[in-house]
Amino acid sequence: MSWTDERVELLKKLWSDGLSASQIAAELGGITRNAVIGKVHRLGLSGRAKSASSAAPRQRKARSSSHMLRLARASVRGNTALAHAYEIETDATPEMIENIIPIGQRCTILELTEQTCRWPIGDPGSSEFFFCGGATIAGLPYCAYHSRVAYQPAGDRRRERRPLR
Repeated sequence: MSWTDERVELLKKLWSDGLSASQIAAELGGITRNAVIGKVHRLGLSGRAKSASSAAPRQRKARSSSHMLRLARASVRGNTALAHAYEIETDATPEMIENIIPIGQRCTILELTEQTCRWPIGDPGSSEFFFCGGATIAGLPYCAYHSRVAYQPAGDRRRERRPLR
């Protein structure tokens, strides 16, 4: 498709009438919206005339404060990609540890073997950090308790973390 003088004049007229590039492309036929935009740019045409509907300012709806409730957002640090998908409790009391690991069973990273549970306990930066060290289940890196924690069915995880509405 080449731009003939008639098509260019029609383009200028439609552009000044306020039609969008998509509408002009459909009117001219055989060209794309991007071709129209490119030609308008090369011709140096000014901005389109505003259509009648967009010329009048829109009326804003009055807010009624009776149905709106503002909640303070919890401050989230670190990776926040999923922070809004789950409800975050910031002032909740910490949960009690269900599995108490005897001191003699605890391992450092140098003491881990294929038969010891590799579940990390605590902050790796602290001196109290250790691995569980319990007997593993055949073919898994964790003991029976930590395997139940690590390998939960997807449906259970979704139910536990469903955001409150």
